[in-house]
Amino acid sequence: MDQGWREYPASFDRAAFLRQVRRVVIKIGSAVLTTPESGVDRHVFAGIASGVAALHRAGIQPVLVSSGAIAMGMERLGMRERPPELAVKQALAAIGQSALMQLWNQEFGVHGLVAGQVLLTHEDLRQRGRFLNARRTLHELIARKAIPVINENDTVSVDEIKLGDNDRLSAQVCNLVQADLLVILTELEGLYSADPRSHPDARLISVAYKVDARVRAMVGVSQSSRGTGGMATKVEAVAAVNRAGIPAVVISGKRPGGIGMAVRGEEIGTFFVPSGDRPHNSRKGWIAFSLKPSGSLTVDAGAASALTTRGKSLLPGGVAAVYGQFPAGAPVDVLNPEGEVIARGLVRYSADQIRRIMGLPSSRIRRVLGEEGPDEIIHCNDMAVL
Repeated sequence: MDQGWREYPASFDRAAFLRQVRRVVIKIGSAVLTTPESGVDRHVFAGIASGVAALHRAGIQPVLVSSGAIAMGMERLGMRERPPELAVKQALAAIGQSALMQLWNQEFGVHGLVAGQVLLTHEDLRQRGRFLNARRTLHELIARKAIPVINENDTVSVDEIKLGDNDRLSAQVCNLVQADLLVILTELEGLYSADPRSHPDARLISVAYKVDARVRAMVGVSQSSRGTGGMATKVEAVAAVNRAGIPAVVISGKRPGGIGMAVRGEEIGTFFVPSGDRPHNSRKGWIAFSLKPSGSLTVDAGAASALTTRGKSLLPGGVAAVYGQFPAGAPVDVLNPEGEVIARGLVRYSADQIRRIMGLPSSRIRRVLGEEGPDEIIHCNDMAVL
C-alpha cells in the first residue's frame, strides 16, 4: 500500500468526518490578501469575512491567523517590493498592523461582528504561564462572540519574520484554542502532484493521509513573492496538527464560499486526515505544539515501542544517540531507529549528562554522574507521543 498519499475511495466521507467540528482555525496568508497589480485585495477580505460570519451564524467558532501587516504597511508607504532588511519589515508591520485590523473590523462590522486583535511571538507560547494567559484571553473573546484575529508580533520579533512564520503559528494556535479543524487559505486550489504553475499536467490531490518524504518532495521549497511562506511550510503546519489528531484542509483563499465548503466537508482543496490522537492532557499538547526542540535523542526499538504503545518513561538504557547541546529541562525530539520523530519531551538531564549515562541501567546514574538524580531521561508526564 502507498504510504504517502492516495486518492481515497468514494466511500470516504469528509462531511461525516467533520460533522462534530465546533471550532476552526483559519490561516490566511499575505499572498491571498493581495494581488501583484493592485496591492491589498479588499474583495478577498470581504469574501473571507462573509464566510467567517456564516460559520459564526451556524454555531461554529472561527479563529483567524491573519498575515498582511507588512503588506498593508507597504501599501501605506507606496512600496512595491518587499524589503529584505529586518528593521524595515518591522517598521512596515508597525504601520500596517493597525490598518489590517481596521479593515478586518470594517468587513466583520457588515455582518454585525467585532474582531479582537491578539499579537503573539513564539516566546509567548513557549513559556507556560504566558501560554495559559493567551489561552484565557482567546477563550474570553470567543465566549463574547468576537472573532479573534491572531498575527505574529513582527514589530518585536527577531527571528520570527522568516519563511512560514504564520503557517507554523496556525498549527500552534490550533492547540492554544483547542480547535477541531485547521483551514489554510492559499493561492492554489490545494496540494498538487507538482507545481501547477510550471507543470500543466499536475493534478490536485483530493485527500492525503500522511505527510512524508513523498509529499514534501511535491512541494519542494516553493514560496510566494508576496508572502513569507509557500506550500512547503503549509504542509509542515498540516503535519504538526495531523500528528495531534486534528484534520486540515488546504484550499484557495480566492474561491467564493470556500471556507464554508471546506468546513462542511465538500470536495474542495486537499483534505489531510489526522494520523495521531488528540492529546488528553493540555500540558502535553503544549509540549507537542508550542516548544521548539533544542536537540534530539535516538532510542532503540524496544524503547520506541515502550513509549508509543505503553506510555512509558524514557530511561537511560533506551537511548542510543544524542544530538545537539541542551540543558536539563529543555524540550527535545525523540526519534525511533528509522529517524522518525515519535515524541517530544522535557529532559531531566543535560545533553552531556545523557551522553555519559545512555545505554546504562538507571541504577548506575549516581555512580557515573557522582550525584543522585531521577531514574528517567524523560518522564512520561513530560512527554507528548507524536
